[in-house]
Amino acid sequence: MAMSADDSSSAEGPVRPETPRIHPALAEARRIAEALVFASAQPVSEAYLQDRLPRDLDVRVVMGSLKADYAGRGVNLVQVGDNWAFRTAGDLSFYIRTDQEEPRKLSRAALEVLAIIAYHQPVTRAEIEEIRGVATSRGTLDVLLEAGWIRFRGRRRTPGRPVTLGTTTDFLDHFGLEELKDLPGLEELRGAGLLSSRIPANFQVPLPLMQEELTEDEDPITQLDLEELGLLTPGGEPDQ
Repeated sequence: MAMSADDSSSAEGPVRPETPRIHPALAEARRIAEALVFASAQPVSEAYLQDRLPRDLDVRVVMGSLKADYAGRGVNLVQVGDNWAFRTAGDLSFYIRTDQEEPRKLSRAALEVLAIIAYHQPVTRAEIEEIRGVATSRGTLDVLLEAGWIRFRGRRRTPGRPVTLGTTTDFLDHFGLEELKDLPGLEELRGAGLLSSRIPANFQVPLPLMQEELTEDEDPITQLDLEELGLLTPGGEPDQ
């Protein structure tokens, strides 16, 4: 008995849609970028990737294409500021077990200070205390510096030239943000308990600057500045 075309299709199983063809040059660039990001323990900068990709290809086009390819998988390609990294899909994170030491839980004071720095950067310690209405201990800042979530970013062009603070790429990465503009709004902060009743009722959440931007009244901070202020040991790392 002869088999019809319909019977033949049924026997072979459902017909799968064709995978869109990618230009060979883009496909090769995606392979290179994928390997570089996969091999790195830290998020990889777009500048680093662009230097290693063919010059006629835009790194954002390459990474956007690769990101779309990983959407819906157990591992996603995510953008963290101007950096890229592979991360476990958010809805699967509870399946992942790790033997790493549990990170230190932040105190309420540290959470408040972190929120103020994130939204008001660049901000000085005195400005943080003015917003909170209470003194901010050096220990609170040390915890955030040790976590790698804040950094000394500049010096204000005012008497005394106070040091300004800002957040880091690690801060964005830890909280699953691509850039500072993705920070939650004021009501979300209050709902999460990140702002206490001490915060003034007229407190406003400003639009954060880009991660590396310096303001007109801010100078870059140098290692010598940090050493003179006792924030850095000579030739070493920030004094925790």
